Amino acid sequence: MVFGWGKKKQEEKPTREIPQEKEVQLSDVPKILVDLTQLRESQTLSEIKYLRNNTEPLIDDLMKIGSVLAKDNLKVDDIDKHLAIIVVRGKKQVIDVIKKDVVYLPEISSIDDAKKLNFSLNQVLKKVGDVLGRQTQVIHIFAKKYATQLKVNLEVMNRNQDEIHKLLKNYDFIKSSSDEILDTLNQIKTLSESQLEKNQKIVNTNKTTQSLDEKISAILNSIEEIKSSDNYKKYLDLKNTLDTFSAEKSKIKNVVNTQFTKISRPLSRYEYGSSLDKEQKNLLTKLVNDPFTILLPQTKDSIILILENVKKGISSGSISVKDVDKSLSQITETEETLDGFIKQISEYLEKYEKMKSDLNALNSDELVSLEHELTKNISFKEDSQLKSETFKGEIDEIDSKIPKLVSEIEENLRQFSNTKYSVLPP
Repeated sequence: MVFGWGKKKQEEKPTREIPQEKEVQLSDVPKILVDLTQLRESQTLSEIKYLRNNTEPLIDDLMKIGSVLAKDNLKVDDIDKHLAIIVVRGKKQVIDVIKKDVVYLPEISSIDDAKKLNFSLNQVLKKVGDVLGRQTQVIHIFAKKYATQLKVNLEVMNRNQDEIHKLLKNYDFIKSSSDEILDTLNQIKTLSESQLEKNQKIVNTNKTTQSLDEKISAILNSIEEIKSSDNYKKYLDLKNTLDTFSAEKSKIKNVVNTQFTKISRPLSRYEYGSSLDKEQKNLLTKLVNDPFTILLPQTKDSIILILENVKKGISSGSISVKDVDKSLSQITETEETLDGFIKQISEYLEKYEKMKSDLNALNSDELVSLEHELTKNISFKEDSQLKSETFKGEIDEIDSKIPKLVSEIEENLRQFSNTKYSVLPP
């Protein structure tokens, strides 16, 4: 507390008014905001002008007190000279502050003017309050006739400044609430525009889906026509025959693999213990892993050469086996079956390729193209449906957001309006 003031009078609680209720369109809110803000600005300026005019005479009084105090020697001649020095110095400080810092208050015509007034009055009170606080004993003991008047004046000025500050704070709060409402309105506008855009996209995707349905139906009809033809029935019969014939490969392969499994160990040891060129090495690797693929007339001589070399290696001991005679016998047995295996495989491949060639000749290029188009259009349709569902989900999200934003607007409007507005969603 400075110079004995600062206690505020207990404010009486205002009687709570029952708010009026009014239903308005969302489009009415901007005008309501303008009207309410202008009304509150007008009320704020009117009250601050009143307080300013109520304070101005007190400023004038402070200046007069400063002038009178400057001429008053406070009877310092009658007191100890050391104390007199302190009194005179204190008196001078008070007078200097009043002359320098106590200024007339600016006129009020706008909120900016009111803020300047608030700052100016606050500075006057701070400067005068500080100096009187420092010189409180000098004033109360040696200038009693000024102390009471200063105390009363400054108490009133302090209350007025507090009230001005409160009014400006309330106005700033109203302005902030108004800005928040405008921002929320912009959010709703953006969401509504997005909603319209997404609804149009749903219409467009639904049209696309319908068009694709028609196209898919036409393709299916064309495919059905082709599949009902005699040529296609022949194709299916041949395909079934080819599929059945393909099973022969497994039978031949099993027999071949069984024979070559008997000599797989010496073949593998020959592979790792011999210096072979790339072609021989590849041939030997396939003999060990999948002999069916290389048992062909053109590879027969190379295969026999490898088998003979393996037999030589076993006989010389460079290829180690458990039973030399058995291994040599199994390799000889394999050599004797080569012609039969090669003939079986060659006949199978020849028949298979012939049937496959006949099948390809019967296969309709148009059917292949239509099936490709069908797959492509079904994929397009699925994409279109997915987009439509995505847009619907986004619209549902917007539908849930807008009412919440409208509720925020209603709540903010209640902050500075006696009317309880019920805002209808767009």
